[in-house]
Amino acid sequence: MFTRMLPRLCSPYSSLRSVIVLSERRLLLVHLYFLGSSYHCGTCSKMTAAAHRIPAAYGVKKTKPFEAMIEDYAKFHWDDTVKEDDPVVVRLREQLLAGSRSALASAITLVESRHPRKRAQGNLLLHTVLAEERKRYVEKGKESMIFRIGISGSPGVGKSSFIEAMGKELTDGRGMKIAVLTIDPSSAVTGGSVLGDLTRMQELSRNPKAYIRQSPTSGSLGGVTRGIHEAIILCEGAGYDVVIIETVGVGQSEVSVADMCDMFCLLLSPAHGDELQGVKRGIMELSDLLVVTKDDGDLKAKARLTQSEYISALKYMRPRIPSWKPKVMRSSIMEPISIQAVCDCMFEFWETIMASGDLEARRTSQMTTWMWDHVREELLNVFQKHPKIAPLAPALEEDVRLGKVTPGHASETLIRTFLGI
Repeated sequence: MFTRMLPRLCSPYSSLRSVIVLSERRLLLVHLYFLGSSYHCGTCSKMTAAAHRIPAAYGVKKTKPFEAMIEDYAKFHWDDTVKEDDPVVVRLREQLLAGSRSALASAITLVESRHPRKRAQGNLLLHTVLAEERKRYVEKGKESMIFRIGISGSPGVGKSSFIEAMGKELTDGRGMKIAVLTIDPSSAVTGGSVLGDLTRMQELSRNPKAYIRQSPTSGSLGGVTRGIHEAIILCEGAGYDVVIIETVGVGQSEVSVADMCDMFCLLLSPAHGDELQGVKRGIMELSDLLVVTKDDGDLKAKARLTQSEYISALKYMRPRIPSWKPKVMRSSIMEPISIQAVCDCMFEFWETIMASGDLEARRTSQMTTWMWDHVREELLNVFQKHPKIAPLAPALEEDVRLGKVTPGHASETLIRTFLGI
């Protein structure tokens, strides 16, 4: 297929060296890197060998015709052989829409996979689930939309305890089905979750109306995993009423979670002024609700003081949503009535943004944000495994470690090699 494309792409009017192939299920970017190719035509033969000098200097050798390398490379990333009647996709779709927890777990594993065929199956499954959600929206309108709540906070603030107490209130007290997607710190050795299902939210994990899925950060920026967007869609397809996304609360994770949810809730520790100094203004501006935890015992006075300090600070910030003014509340897992009050406030927010139209506007904006998040991640993955980059990168990394070249110069070398300039 790529060989047939080359004559058109090598015309005197073609200065681009990338072909973007759009399909119904994904954006497929295939970078046709002509430098070093064994294919020749009138235009290609005029290319100078100057661009070969950088790879050659690092011992990169041509081992096979380059169009063949591109074919192998594309097969490594994408699989277009999966059909709509794929038995795995059909089975998971039927079971997922019926509310099966095991099917939901298998479906999330499928969309998180980096295996080409499993990725293709996951994309097709997502497509069918989204089609059902669109059908449901046409029939029921806004009432068919699921409440997505993002919860973040610094380590030790009590996120897991708060979510477990909140989960009990929603399932036992209000008869709802909830899905909790927790983003765990990754092991530096194995890349897996440091914490496990048995060490966090033990009671909620045994509740038949609750589904808890823990995913390691795997070194991703801000602690947000690759498949969390798709997991939200699958949980909604499985019939859950509320989806809660919890993050590790490090770096840019708060910003990422805020782009995934309808409401962003920031948990705060009761502290005498120190907590206010440690919270960045940008994170507060993202928050729709701030909750001071551990409002019990000797910490009650500090919790009240912390609440009043944040109420004062919010007066000087513009609300993220015009129809909602952020609130600051106190809670304690020892006092169920405080958890009930927080849940009431959350659903007051939900009803407000549904009535004002802000919910639909936010969802639309989030979808485009998700698209570009995927583009950035896929491009980095494609870049690192490109046949011209993979053999060159280790040598450049070594030169950077030895101080022979600067990181900026090394990155420029890689990008120029990738683009063929």
